[in-house]
Amino acid sequence: MLAVAHVLGLLLASFAASYLLPLLGSLWLGDGLALHFLMAGLITAGCGGVLALATYRFRRELKPRDGFLLVTLGWLLVPAAATLPLLMCIPGLSFTAAFFEAMSGLTTTGSTVLNGLDALPPSLNFWRHLLEWIGGLGIIVMALAVLPLLGVGGMQLYKGQAPGVKEERLTPRIRETAKNLWIVYALITVAGIVALRLCGMSWFDAVCHAFSAVGLGGFSTHDRSIAYFDSAAIEFVLVVLMLIASLNFARHFVALRQLSLETYKKDPEVKAIFVTLSLSVIGIAALLSWHAVYPDFLQSLRAATFNVVSQATTSGLTTQDYQSWPVFAPYWMLFLTCIVCSTGSTGGGIKMFRALLLARQTGRELKLLIHPAAMAPVRIGGRAIPDAVGNAVLAFIFLYFVSVALLTFAMLLTGLDFDSSVAAVVASINNTAHGFGAPGAVHNLHSLSALQTWILTAAMLLGRLEIFSIVVLARPAYWRK
Repeated sequence: MLAVAHVLGLLLASFAASYLLPLLGSLWLGDGLALHFLMAGLITAGCGGVLALATYRFRRELKPRDGFLLVTLGWLLVPAAATLPLLMCIPGLSFTAAFFEAMSGLTTTGSTVLNGLDALPPSLNFWRHLLEWIGGLGIIVMALAVLPLLGVGGMQLYKGQAPGVKEERLTPRIRETAKNLWIVYALITVAGIVALRLCGMSWFDAVCHAFSAVGLGGFSTHDRSIAYFDSAAIEFVLVVLMLIASLNFARHFVALRQLSLETYKKDPEVKAIFVTLSLSVIGIAALLSWHAVYPDFLQSLRAATFNVVSQATTSGLTTQDYQSWPVFAPYWMLFLTCIVCSTGSTGGGIKMFRALLLARQTGRELKLLIHPAAMAPVRIGGRAIPDAVGNAVLAFIFLYFVSVALLTFAMLLTGLDFDSSVAAVVASINNTAHGFGAPGAVHNLHSLSALQTWILTAAMLLGRLEIFSIVVLARPAYWRK
């Protein structure tokens, strides 16, 4: 435990460096918040340094089981530190609301409890979007890339971040892999910023929305989200960024290294994602046109393309109030948040790999009912999937639906209606800013009570850590020596 605390201290002290960007931004923009970011950075660095020094003599090579505790505590500690600028700069903001906002950013969920985003100080708005960008590939992966003094093997952390799925080995060492992934992540982000600026956004809006799109978060600098810009060109760029971010970043790295798209052709998830999204966009556009929601099919197609892709990839940026669409559309979009994103992406949900495996597993069981003696291995992309992986995926799916059910019942106990409870929980555990009723299609959750806010905060954390990393800590056997 103390060895884990030492690494957490290093992680917290390292996270303090992230306050430098909004601090410099505040000085440049002159919004008067530079001192607050400086104080927040010093407090975070001081607390992390004290914790690291106090536990220095207990440092050791972490065991695999330590990775689960480190990942969970890290995702609790860093959001707590990230609340400091919000608490300092927004009068009357409660810790509950600030922690939710920070957790929403770092888990790239994108739901917000803040009103008046257009009038929010620019550096504070930038801080919210920076949290989404940092959270995109995971704080733990970032720590592996920037904390050479970690002094522990990183493979345990990587395993804790994504249990039960295949592992993409890009380089022999996980630290080098993390660095390579962040280079790709940064290059895509820079390209997105430039493209959005060319389409008419200000540099500030371009940076913030590129952070949101690449991190697949739903934060915006405007209360109306992307509808504020009313630009087909901006929507097109964001759709491309969201599609890129929904794919496995290991594939992006290989594609850039080989200067070839061949790696995407070999990925069964890519084909399944694009087929699912294409059919969904066309189907919902046809539905909107049939119900005459928009004057013509082209407008229906534009609205459907952006909002379906945004919700399905668990981004959450919006251009329309899709809550007012025919009831099938928002529920289908909510379902897509569960399955569309690829493993190794910045998105949430069950992931397409698990959905494909579950479908193939079902097909095999049906085949065995007809031909009991048949040899029928589960294959994805031409590769046989070991039974151990299949069992892990089945366990994950079970825990996923149990978690959704329990959290929904918890929301119902608070008095929220059924539709809003289910939608808010499913959206939160899938790390997307989708909701009905009180949450609404603009993703503002300020009307929820403190207890409801904490329930959804727990759902966001469960989803980001893919449930296993937290649930395993509840087992008494984990704490026995």
